[in-house]
Amino acid sequence: MPNVEDLISKVLEYNPQADVGLIKQAYECAAKAHEGQMRQSGEPFLKHPLEVAHILARMKMDISSIVVGLLHDTVEDSLTTVEDIANKFGRDMADLVEGLTKISKVEFMSREEKQAENFRKMIISMGQDIRVILIKLADRLHNMRTLEPLPSDKQKRIAQETIEIYAPIANRLGIGWMKVELEDLSLRYLKPDVYDDLNKKVALKRAERDRYIEEVIEIIKQNLKIYGLKGEVYGRTKHFLSIHQKMQSQGIPFESIYDLTGIRILTDTKVNCYAILGMIHSLWTPVPGRFKDYIGVPKSNMYQSLHTTIIGPKGHRIEFQIRTEEMHKVAEEGIAAHWKYKERGQIDTKDNRIYKWLRQMVEWQQDLADNRQFMDSVKVDLFQDVVYVFTPRGDVKELIRGATAVDFAYAIHTEVGNRCVGAKVNGKMVPLRYHLKNGDTVEVITNPNHVPSKDWLKFVKTPRAKAKLKHIINIEERKRSLDIGHKLLEKECQKTGASMTALTKSENFKDVLSEFNIRDLNDLAVLIGYGKVSPRQIIRKIFPEKVGKEELKEKEEAPKRTRPSGGVKVRGIDDILIHFSKCCNPVPGDKIIGYITRGRGISVHTAACPNIDELDYDKERLVEVEWDITGPATYPVRISVSTVDRPGVLASVSASITSSAANISHADISTTEDKRAILNFVVDIKDLAQLEKVLQKVGQISGVLEVKRIMGR
Repeated sequence: MPNVEDLISKVLEYNPQADVGLIKQAYECAAKAHEGQMRQSGEPFLKHPLEVAHILARMKMDISSIVVGLLHDTVEDSLTTVEDIANKFGRDMADLVEGLTKISKVEFMSREEKQAENFRKMIISMGQDIRVILIKLADRLHNMRTLEPLPSDKQKRIAQETIEIYAPIANRLGIGWMKVELEDLSLRYLKPDVYDDLNKKVALKRAERDRYIEEVIEIIKQNLKIYGLKGEVYGRTKHFLSIHQKMQSQGIPFESIYDLTGIRILTDTKVNCYAILGMIHSLWTPVPGRFKDYIGVPKSNMYQSLHTTIIGPKGHRIEFQIRTEEMHKVAEEGIAAHWKYKERGQIDTKDNRIYKWLRQMVEWQQDLADNRQFMDSVKVDLFQDVVYVFTPRGDVKELIRGATAVDFAYAIHTEVGNRCVGAKVNGKMVPLRYHLKNGDTVEVITNPNHVPSKDWLKFVKTPRAKAKLKHIINIEERKRSLDIGHKLLEKECQKTGASMTALTKSENFKDVLSEFNIRDLNDLAVLIGYGKVSPRQIIRKIFPEKVGKEELKEKEEAPKRTRPSGGVKVRGIDDILIHFSKCCNPVPGDKIIGYITRGRGISVHTAACPNIDELDYDKERLVEVEWDITGPATYPVRISVSTVDRPGVLASVSASITSSAANISHADISTTEDKRAILNFVVDIKDLAQLEKVLQKVGQISGVLEVKRIMGR
């Protein structure tokens, strides 16, 4: 178990003036608070906060962060209060502990909602003090390092959250070493067989690979001397997740990956970085399209380096990274390399560019009330592959790959996006859905009287553009539905001889508001305008005495409509047409959501359907639906199988599907230039369990590279 003296020594290495007495006091406080508490591994609980503090010291954090690392679990897991910490250590540290504690104290209806709301709280806390996320990252890293004693399902849940949220945040903050470790630890628990296999194979080839890299490094060192260039050269092994992703994306086995090890060169000046690049390209042939200049155009997390891949000795590809010592410090330490506090976690303004994405997320969490929307936006932003484009003045804008002129307009300003009517790229007019490319210069044309089109949601890519569009379209839709609802309600009142004034003054009106959980007449009109409730239904509830006998008779004599069969029921709505969306083909077991269409009843989608993103700008049209299966119905599902192109594989896949009691209703076969076959099927499935059985059995067939369910058209 690490001790506090080791921690103090580590802190004094980078901060000789550190108040070590404060660290000792915090350690004693944590030891007392966690006395007798044990982790699931059987180790004393105190080891965890001490390890977290060590990780923070590795990141060269300030004393407040180190102290909070030691104290971060005391309020949640002991009798210690925030005020106790404020009295002993000051308000700054108490606020940090409180910020971390608040993230995990609220109870929610579902795990997804809890994850989203916790992350929303974290974003808000980060906006107030960036150290909150850095301490949270250190906490998560140690938890991942000690995940072994937990049950398998809990390991997978924590690892999935880590690879989706925490590793990308570490990347966006520029903490390269932490991002890599979090990703590899996540892979270890999400795909243990893959991780173990890679571990063995990498170790098996290590000696041979190390000899090869040493030969290349020696050639580089000799040429650096010849050209009089300063440079420190060393090899680096790719981490497991990047190897696995390359094997998956290219459909190749481990033995076909030759660039498992790259070479990094550290030099003294930016000019020498380019000089060394030229030297390398003179020694070996560069691979076209594999050169990246992150020095001229740094990443948003301030990462700077030259990347190039060459065909080295024996025809093997080698990736080089060339940077200065200062650039390397930023690449590894991220914001810790920019640590210049003004007060309480606020970073010096000249480093604000690195936090632009954080300010955007704070903005999105305000605009996107729905937790699922918010998390989807965050994940898109964190996993972005980027393009760099320019304003007419030469300012660089970093956007997600596939971003359009409309995304660019919203990146400039919300009003520029809202008033956008056209765009010029490199001086030529382009469609608004034009996908921007690296180096494009974009000019937005605006009209002060223009309003955004709902169709833009079909092609915009950036979370900012989507959030802003949904917000303004929702306002416009609500206005339209409000007007329609008022007119329909007034018309229904006139039929029964009632007035709107009498309606709002009735005692029954209050009961209606309570029943539908709304505030006033306008909210009621919106519900009517959206089609969630009929005006006649409202009149019956408020003026039952005004409903004539003839109308009641008509109602009794009218043929009764029954809810169409289909295995789905809608909460709060009866007698309405239901149909399944063909874009995602939901099956029993999927989480589903209903969308009230105009004139076609309710469309049922899976909660994960990509097209929901185009529909849920208008929350009033979304309704809760649930499966209600009583008969032996089947549902069409599209699956795609990628295989090695060889005789007999189609027959094997087809036989595997039918052996799972599933019927193939359609098949489409194609081949690719790299000797792969793509088999697309429409399969009739009774529920999600049967679908998973089909996917599992097909995935086990020799020659199958990937099998997946297709979502979206």
